[in-house]
Amino acid sequence: MANVVIVSFGFLHADAPDADVVLDLRRAFRDPHVDPRMRELTGRDRLVQRTVLGTRGVRPLLRATVRQVAAYSQGPSVDRIVIGSGCAGGRHRSVVVAERLARRLRRRGHHVTVQHRDLHQPVVQR
Repeated sequence: MANVVIVSFGFLHADAPDADVVLDLRRAFRDPHVDPRMRELTGRDRLVQRTVLGTRGVRPLLRATVRQVAAYSQGPSVDRIVIGSGCAGGRHRSVVVAERLARRLRRRGHHVTVQHRDLHQPVVQR
């Protein structure tokens, strides 16, 4: 099985990481940042996790991405697959999706490393 590296990031901080698959969560999925209760929280907080995972389409995206990793893993020379999980600021949606994707892939026997590139960045003021 290929090693999987998942990088959560914010498009407003820097370019997307060099990845085999980039999940751009900005337009399709509601941003918890718009709710003042969640603005200063991160994807590690329960309220943000429930909100993101309760958004229609997120769970099917996770399932589809697991299938993509399975397909990439069958390639003849793949030893590492890099997935970018990006939202606007890199503190909410991208973190939740990265962590949940990692959990699903580990259950299927993949060795997964998760990096939260922009989690430490200040909240983006918009």
